[in-house]
Amino acid sequence: MMRQERDIGISGRFPATRWSLIESARSPEAQQRQRALDVLIAAYWKPIYKHIRMKWQKDIEDAKDLTQEFFSRAVERDFFASFDPGRARLRTFLRTCVDRFVANENQAAQRVKRGGEFQFVALDFENAEGELRTRELPASETPDDFFAREWVRSLFEMAVEQLRRECESAGKAIHFELFKSYDIEEGGRELTYEQAARQYGIKASDVTNYLAHARREFRRIVLEQVRLSTASEEEFRNEARALLGFEVKG
Repeated sequence: MMRQERDIGISGRFPATRWSLIESARSPEAQQRQRALDVLIAAYWKPIYKHIRMKWQKDIEDAKDLTQEFFSRAVERDFFASFDPGRARLRTFLRTCVDRFVANENQAAQRVKRGGEFQFVALDFENAEGELRTRELPASETPDDFFAREWVRSLFEMAVEQLRRECESAGKAIHFELFKSYDIEEGGRELTYEQAARQYGIKASDVTNYLAHARREFRRIVLEQVRLSTASEEEFRNEARALLGFEVKG
């Protein structure tokens, strides 16, 4: 997993976005609810899928169906009506809703598979299965701890991919490659800046500057992802502090 270090950046302000995910999920407008569903799916589908597989011991196909059906039901039946950001994090609330949903489905004689009015993007369940096969659940880890860990993993994966796309579109592919080498991959960290400079045909001072830029942009992206994945200012601040290790300036 991505190293969660202070050198990702120590300055900056909150993302300007103040869009409320929960309010949009409860909007009477179908398009706005769809946008909220897209954000929820992107941030939480993998932790939810893995939680269903691990805790409820569902086979792959049932876990896929339950994951997708959960998101449809969450919006259609207004699961968020009872959500109180003062009592729980959004991810904790969602995990509780998932458990209640799966328990109810287990009690039903048969599950009705339907997509409702919502369109689902293709989810990489095969990748999620591969991750489950290579990671063991510690005996001491609670379901909430597991869900939180997988949410963080998913968030960082999305942030890394967004950074890659942004760097490539801006003609800064080397910035991303250096970031990947020093902050993601194990082997690259053994390179000195002089060695990295020779490898990419740049100056050693460029390595310093490129890394600083990529880390700053990564931090910005992470904060944007956290902003979209949380439901209140307090939750945003708490999650940002837990992920980045320091208070983010308002």
